Amino acid sequence: MVTIARRLEAELLSLAAVAHPQETCGLLLGEGARIESLHPAANVHPDTARHFEIDPRALVAAHRTARSGGPQVLGHYHSHPSGPPEPSATDRAHASGDGRVWAIIAEGRIGWWRDAPAGFEPLSYTVHDR
Repeated sequence: MVTIARRLEAELLSLAAVAHPQETCGLLLGEGARIESLHPAANVHPDTARHFEIDPRALVAAHRTARSGGPQVLGHYHSHPSGPPEPSATDRAHASGDGRVWAIIAEGRIGWWRDAPAGFEPLSYTVHDR
């Protein structure tokens, strides 16, 4: 289970709406199972209407910050401009099984998933007001 503030949940939905019909993407930062902030990143994939690739510079910078005592990289988010908020065939093909959280935004909803070694697993979550 992960927890996320209502304002961050709203921000994820907004980022997807603003990026539509392109895919938005970025990092989920926090501690333990608590998502404390979002780090939007450029989608550097050549076909941003159907795929995402988080700017490697943003990813490296976030991991450096985490190693220096900053928030941990819990996972990432991206949107599906068409289709449901669940892992696509492309998502499954690019998954690493590293246990990270994937938030997939589509159809005005957020699907929460764990990139588990045996494949994606649905992840429960709670929303809080702080």
